[in-house]
Amino acid sequence: MLKHIDHFHGSDLEKIEAEYGIKKEEITSFSANVNPLGISPKMRRALIDRIDCITSYPDREYTALRRCIADYTKTVPEHIVVGNGSTELISLIMQLERPKKAMIIGPTYSEYEREISLAGGLSLYYPLPEPKNFVLDTKDLCAHLNETLDLLVICNPNNPTSTAIPTTSMRQILDVCKQYHICVLIDETYVEFAEDVQAISSISLTHYYNNLVILRGISKFFASPGLRLGYAVTGNQDLLGRINTLKNPWTINSLAAVAGELMFSDTEYITATRQLISQERAHCMEELRSLSTVKAYDPTANFVLVRILKEGVDAQMLFEHAIRRGLMIRNCSTFPFLGNGFIRFCFMSPEKNRELLDCLKELL
Repeated sequence: MLKHIDHFHGSDLEKIEAEYGIKKEEITSFSANVNPLGISPKMRRALIDRIDCITSYPDREYTALRRCIADYTKTVPEHIVVGNGSTELISLIMQLERPKKAMIIGPTYSEYEREISLAGGLSLYYPLPEPKNFVLDTKDLCAHLNETLDLLVICNPNNPTSTAIPTTSMRQILDVCKQYHICVLIDETYVEFAEDVQAISSISLTHYYNNLVILRGISKFFASPGLRLGYAVTGNQDLLGRINTLKNPWTINSLAAVAGELMFSDTEYITATRQLISQERAHCMEELRSLSTVKAYDPTANFVLVRILKEGVDAQMLFEHAIRRGLMIRNCSTFPFLGNGFIRFCFMSPEKNRELLDCLKELL
């Protein structure tokens, strides 16, 4: 297992407050990758009106919620299982599949390796090549797949590189994995921020491949990490049945279930989010490309990975410089294969993005 260094997560505002003496309310987190619009006003009003739902148990089957998710993702309710955030579902899947050997495309989120280890498995990393801008070579990956592997884990779009694998390439990967009886777990946490969601999402492929599980949640796109609502989509009915048997009933509270039924149909909020991220992604990339002291990798999601090229400046220096202004970026030295020369930040409002870029330029 790779050694993961301690770091400040986007949710660690109390730690930042204690370490730097900055009130957490005064910190703008460019590290958490959460929708800068905040929660939908429509959902806020509806939750206030329906607060009495907490006096009743939610439907054990979450029928209405799964139907709303199915409509949103263009699949069928029978292919959906909901959980207390995608992290619960990752844990359940690992407990059930118990992979002896898994391959993870990295650098990426460390929770996959942790859950595989807790289930008694070994993780191998397939590194995305920096010289190729962290873009996956599908043919080369497929050449590294074999019968010794039980599981392939892919974050798509990937965190922290913000690169993505198109659906056409994912089909090739799934065909090879099917040949070797490899289960494929794809985390689509950030896919809804992409310019063309359908060109990247693999949900449509769950109708054709029973070795495929897609994970999504509402923490990032719908700015609701505190509701702890996640869902998995798969055409593998045996796996769905085993997940439902193993997981605790009512893992999603009534308020989260009601919120989910509302948010997935809030087209005004969804459209506004995509327009804002598209606009700010283009603007920030134009600014970054004008600097000779950094290299910014083309982003697909709502955040960008940046390599520092200026001698004498590293990721920790930029983190320290920004946090003292109340701006929290991510020092990416904690990710596998990335050193202290990489930072990541998400796209916020035009005003906040301007403030952060100006701050970083002071050192760059």
